[in-house]
Amino acid sequence: MSKKVSMVLVGALLLAVVFLCGCITSDDGATPGVETTPASTVTPAPTAEPAQKVQVKVFHAGSLTSPFEQMEQAFEAKYPEADVLLYAGGSTKIIKEITDLDKDADVLASADYLLIPDLMVPEDADWFATFANNRMVLCYTDESRYADEVNADTWYTILQKDDVKWAFSDPNLDPCGYRTPMVIQLAEFYYGDDTIFENTVGANSEMTVAEADGVWTIEATDAEPKGNLQIRPKSVELVQMLESGGIDYAWEYRSVAVQNNLKFIELPVEIDLSSAQHADTYAQVQINCISGVSKGTPIVYGITVPLNAKHPDYGEKFVEMLITQTGNDIMASEGQPPIIPAGGYGAIPDGLLPYVEIL
Repeated sequence: MSKKVSMVLVGALLLAVVFLCGCITSDDGATPGVETTPASTVTPAPTAEPAQKVQVKVFHAGSLTSPFEQMEQAFEAKYPEADVLLYAGGSTKIIKEITDLDKDADVLASADYLLIPDLMVPEDADWFATFANNRMVLCYTDESRYADEVNADTWYTILQKDDVKWAFSDPNLDPCGYRTPMVIQLAEFYYGDDTIFENTVGANSEMTVAEADGVWTIEATDAEPKGNLQIRPKSVELVQMLESGGIDYAWEYRSVAVQNNLKFIELPVEIDLSSAQHADTYAQVQINCISGVSKGTPIVYGITVPLNAKHPDYGEKFVEMLITQTGNDIMASEGQPPIIPAGGYGAIPDGLLPYVEIL
């Protein structure tokens, strides 16, 4: 056989092999003898749903905003299944949202502990604890008019000047608001000047004051401001007004001034509502607001777990953290001296009994 014919036969053989391989390939491209599963029948592995966090609703006084933001972080770090939701407002207002509007809260913290027994017990709460103190101060900035003249002896004369704008919070919504007129009335006793209230609060609002049986009662149900006085729902709202130059002076708690790096006048303890030793002096004034009469008392913060709480167990855990080492350290660092041990009133939960002094 010639070489040329041999090459032709080899080529034909190779073509036959290729043809046969193509014939034994299945239509779907799979190799015969190997079982395949259609893609449409493959079941994907199930994906786990993320766990739903427990929402812990904390209603609190505006002056507790900074420390409670730190409490939120500490609490969520200890209880990662919890999501703390903070609701800030004037103490009277947020309590009314619970008692009148039936908003559920797992914790209620008030800038005046007496609002809890007065407005919540027994229908909406059956216990409360006292956990911190504060004091009233007059805040200002370097840009405030007469900033170089204001001090503990001149503040009330400066507030009377025609070109000075000043402010405090609404007495009908916020304890800081109803404490401010009481401080100004107490100033009359301390400085021996019975015109201070009339020339400051009286001249710039519809509020009045009258004496009966040795007690001075301020009428504040109509607290509409006028002249150089401005009134806002929450005391913390005044900080921005002060910093922007909208007002020259604002009445605040000392803690709010410290937290916002504001300048402030320290007032005599006889009038700043900070000292239990001067409780009898403070009791010489009271204020009548829409929610009722509030008496002059030392500033004490209170906390409870409302009866409508959806997660009372987590509410109690929050209170426990607040009145023990973690909370005490936070409150002290924020200029709000903690009460150690916390004072306990009413049906204190068993889990909190080791941390309170029953009063």
